[in-house]
Amino acid sequence: MEEERKEEHPSDKEPDGGVRISGRTGTIHCLSIIGQIEGHYMLPDGQKATKYEHIIPLLVSLEEDPEVEGVLVVLNTMGGDVEAGLAIGEMIASLRKPTVSLVLGGGHSIGVPLATAARRSFIVPSATMTIHPVRINGLVVGVPQTFHYFNEMQKRIIRFICQHSGADPDQIRDLMMRPDELATDIGSIIDGDEAVKYGIIDQVGGLSDALDALRAMIREERG
Repeated sequence: MEEERKEEHPSDKEPDGGVRISGRTGTIHCLSIIGQIEGHYMLPDGQKATKYEHIIPLLVSLEEDPEVEGVLVVLNTMGGDVEAGLAIGEMIASLRKPTVSLVLGGGHSIGVPLATAARRSFIVPSATMTIHPVRINGLVVGVPQTFHYFNEMQKRIIRFICQHSGADPDQIRDLMMRPDELATDIGSIIDGDEAVKYGIIDQVGGLSDALDALRAMIREERG
């Protein structure tokens, strides 16, 4: 009996929830960053999370995989652990392969630097981004060293955003410290057009725009 052949589909599901798409313009890996970014402590059951211990080795494998020519990072995140988010952001920013980010729904808190980490960034018109100072839950020791740590962490976030976008540090700091937009906090909520106006995101656009930009970058890399 002739062995049944399994038909290969151009879109193959990856174990991490991402999708690898093969076409005439090369193989693109779609990486989704959703829910809350989990750090050193596990989040409660029933809460959607992006785990940095999964994403970081995945990014290493994408960098070393000769079949993958570009990475599309799709974000719909409420934020989460600052150091885990910055670690993922640094990994995305240091990839040699073309990268494009697309913010859908929300790219809040530490999701802002993650959106800027790609070489080119897009945001849909209805998406929002929340920019606020560094916060922490639980016991806080009210000593100068604690506030110095918060301030230095905030500087790292602002520096990362501005190094990977056209945003101005003073403008980002001003958006972080606004007292009149959030009911129980300080900071700002900006939509897609505002994110582009402030230089945080490159362009308002959707999936087709992001894929077109990524394919153009892949063709340029090929020469």
